[in-house]
Amino acid sequence: MRVGIIGTGLIGASIGLGLRAADWQVRGWDIDPGAREEAQRRGAIEEIAPPDELAAGWSDVIVLAGPPDAIATMVAELDTHALVIDVSGVKRPIAAARRVLRYVGTHPMAGREVTGPAAATPHLFRGATWVVVPGDAAIGDVEVAEQIVETLGAKPLRMTAADHDVAVAAISHLPQLLASTLMNEAADRTDAMELVAGSFRDLTRVAASDPATWVELLDANRGPVLEVLEEFVDRLRSLADRIAAADHGAVQDELERARMQRRRLGPQTVAVRIALADEPGQLARVGHAFENAAVDVRDLQLRHAPHGGGGVLSVFVRAGDDDAMREALEAEGLLLAE
Repeated sequence: MRVGIIGTGLIGASIGLGLRAADWQVRGWDIDPGAREEAQRRGAIEEIAPPDELAAGWSDVIVLAGPPDAIATMVAELDTHALVIDVSGVKRPIAAARRVLRYVGTHPMAGREVTGPAAATPHLFRGATWVVVPGDAAIGDVEVAEQIVETLGAKPLRMTAADHDVAVAAISHLPQLLASTLMNEAADRTDAMELVAGSFRDLTRVAASDPATWVELLDANRGPVLEVLEEFVDRLRSLADRIAAADHGAVQDELERARMQRRRLGPQTVAVRIALADEPGQLARVGHAFENAAVDVRDLQLRHAPHGGGGVLSVFVRAGDDDAMREALEAEGLLLAE
């Protein structure tokens, strides 16, 4: 099929790269000239084409991958007979604004803390859950949306717009606010940042995300976010009361329940840590190991030694790929930190 992508940032460009790898025809547009040119340079889109050209008959499917306000405007004003899908992190406001003839709302539960087409990868969605909101769409259009999801390596999950927005308020929007609050809390305490280790870094990773994007997203999902925040504050107050009362049993029960719930998730990624020596060629060896292991590296974190002398590089790979990664690193003579 022929797919037009409007919005060639991280998500839009990653969709383009994935579909082009599957031999789909992809054209695209972004209001930012630099973003659309970088997307074309990276191969995420074959040609740059303005929205009216994409809507006028070339596209079988149009993917809207901009911020929520821009997507809401486009689903209200776009004049097209193509199937329109969006990838916004909030669904009810988009569905309410929709005036296009054929529309299926979607939301990939994948991303990175960095933005822009330069950070795009065709593997971004592999193994991720991708919400599909059928609404009143024809079943054939829903199936086309799910075909796109599966082509990109993700798993479609049908939900209503309302259920989606409440769920992401708890598992996406609240964690963003918590990560940012934790970072600010630690930064305001003398010497606390000098003690930061892996668990704090993992917990606050998303605090590095673009704040402007999050302000718009939180505003668009204001009702569910406020509801979840109030419930979370109540939960924290209850836990504080139990700690103050030295109610060890109740505190342990709360921690144990959380531990069991976390185990149910299963490890999506596994960290392989490398002790880097302060000598030339260390990162070149790491790169060679990546090539030989041929596994999907999901994230990298480098913690420098406080006073020079190398550091620890954490490589996050899919669960099950960690043994191959360790073997490749050891074959390069690198010292594992675990």
